[in-house]
Amino acid sequence: MPRTRGRAPDGKGRADALSRETIVGAAVALLDELGERGLTFRLLAKQLNTGPGALYWHVTNKDELVALAADQVLGHALAADPRPEEDAGAGLRALAIAVFDALDRHPWAASHVTAPPTLANALRLLDRIGTLVARTGLPAERHFAVSTAISYYVTGVSTQIITPHTTADPATTRDAFLAQTAERWENLDPADYPFLTRTTADLRDHNDRDQFTTGLDLLLAGLNTTADPRPSA
Repeated sequence: MPRTRGRAPDGKGRADALSRETIVGAAVALLDELGERGLTFRLLAKQLNTGPGALYWHVTNKDELVALAADQVLGHALAADPRPEEDAGAGLRALAIAVFDALDRHPWAASHVTAPPTLANALRLLDRIGTLVARTGLPAERHFAVSTAISYYVTGVSTQIITPHTTADPATTRDAFLAQTAERWENLDPADYPFLTRTTADLRDHNDRDQFTTGLDLLLAGLNTTADPRPSA
């Protein structure tokens, strides 16, 4: 919630000349350009032509600001949500891919989408997933467990796929990170790691979005089977 006090803080600008949405939007742009380590309140204040004190009127600290920025990224994904007339399975798939694509465009955001959700758009995401799950033939008592499982897959797997090279070294590109990891796999003992040592080329060349949708389709296929079981032949 926005903080309220009796008067605006001291600084170059006034708190009421800004909104939290404006501040968070500017933070998203800086995070895209400089990464989380490069974002400072001083730099953000300069971008907004105001003083740091005006920012603290709306946001408590950098951790809260980055969390709100990540939640705004989720909001952009929800704005690209599939049309409501789509069936539940297609809707879930399109929604999940929209979230993955949004986080992939803003890699710093993925690790800040928390589970269970607490911020506005993260809550909307889970609610939308649950609404779609409720439109399947799944029994009502399974809606919560299945909806949260899908939510955790979408946000958690996106984080696992998108963020490793950014957390290892912000200057390392995805391709360089994968090449370094593949080299480590190649040096493993094939007797102990038979699968890893023969799939190093796949690691180097794989498409992250395809990797995400492969698991997603397995998950949704299981949901379809559970919600609409077919009689055995």
